[in-house]
Amino acid sequence: MKLIKSVIKPFKLEEVRQALTDAGVPGLMVTEIKGYGRQSGHTEIYRGAEYEVHFVPKLKLEMVVVDDLVDAVIEAIRSKAKTGQIGDGKIFVQNVEQTIRIRTGETGEDAI
Repeated sequence: MKLIKSVIKPFKLEEVRQALTDAGVPGLMVTEIKGYGRQSGHTEIYRGAEYEVHFVPKLKLEMVVVDDLVDAVIEAIRSKAKTGQIGDGKIFVQNVEQTIRIRTGETGEDAI
């Protein structure tokens, strides 16, 4: 099993969610975050005053999937989150040692 985390632009959420559902992802966690990378923030004007925005709003998606779905999930996120502009995001893949469903006590892939 793998934990896949991705950081995407907020307006891409629904497209990515639908692609993940179509790929067979059984569940998804979404967190609103702020951060910066190469994008390094930007300058905005509010009520005539210019100010710098150092942290850009993003969404972090997290899901645990069986190994067979990893490539399909990565492709679904990559293809739907891509705008071709700086700040499109990142995808991280980590191993999952153990999964336990609290309600039933199921473990491993049965608990996903």
